[in-house]
Amino acid sequence: MGKDYYKTLQITQNAKGQEIKKAYRKLALKYHPDRNTAIDAVDKFKEVSEAYDVLSNGVRRAIYDQYGEEGLKAGVPMSEAEGQTFTEGYVFHGDAERVFREFFGGNNPYADYFQPESDADMGFGGIHGRGRKKQDSPVEKELLLSLEELYTGCIKKMKVSRRVLNDDGHTTSIREKILTIPVKKGWKPGTRITFSQKGDEGPNNIAADIVFIVKDREHDRFIRKEADLHYQAKISLADALAGCLIEIQTLDKRILSVPINEIVKPGFTKVVPGEGMPVSNESTKRGDLIIAFDIVFPKQLTPEKKSMARKALS
Repeated sequence: MGKDYYKTLQITQNAKGQEIKKAYRKLALKYHPDRNTAIDAVDKFKEVSEAYDVLSNGVRRAIYDQYGEEGLKAGVPMSEAEGQTFTEGYVFHGDAERVFREFFGGNNPYADYFQPESDADMGFGGIHGRGRKKQDSPVEKELLLSLEELYTGCIKKMKVSRRVLNDDGHTTSIREKILTIPVKKGWKPGTRITFSQKGDEGPNNIAADIVFIVKDREHDRFIRKEADLHYQAKISLADALAGCLIEIQTLDKRILSVPINEIVKPGFTKVVPGEGMPVSNESTKRGDLIIAFDIVFPKQLTPEKKSMARKALS
């Protein structure tokens, strides 16, 4: 299925030219990267720019309405009288900023829309007579992730309920929306993922941003500290003195065999380099696995074993 440019601009197929301009103006200002820092803003800005580039042009729109995106971009048959077989296929130039500048005019398209706030123009009109909607405070939600999800990366889909404006522009209704979060390897607790203006809509407010804040889910084997993973191995006193081999299942389900050749004293740790968590901004770097030990002492020894222990340790 091809792109639905009407859906992208949130208009109907019967929309007039002024409605197309109004829709583009609203969405371009909403998703412009200079104003919107959400992870999907750049892609959204480009999508609405391409949709406007097509629907604001009468010829492109007519071809798109009849033949869809495929016909628009591949070319469609023309009459023999026009001297060629197919129309030239449409290719979006890819410069969303160019569409934006051409629409608003000049090199400073924000001039009429983002004036610095002052006592003179704040509130409902001020002395300049221009109303200004206020955006609601961000809605913060906890994003609880397992260490396995943060180790390998994953896609999380979060369902949110929000008020949206009805077509009359005044009343609202409750609707559910799925927000998709591409979880990157190694994200730290406190990482914030912002979805711009996905909060409750209203006639007199700008919808709040929804912000998900990463939190580690408690794990049954590992504790995460920065990029390092801490693991506690339980070993016998004999193994602590004579050495042993311990096996640890990693977060990606490998079995890691770690030889312990040192005498394990209270407070001793074994470091396995590169077996910790990924570092989110350095794809080839990982933290370390740090193994601490819980030494299990025997509850009792026979006289013979006590004697052997004394001889061995003297």
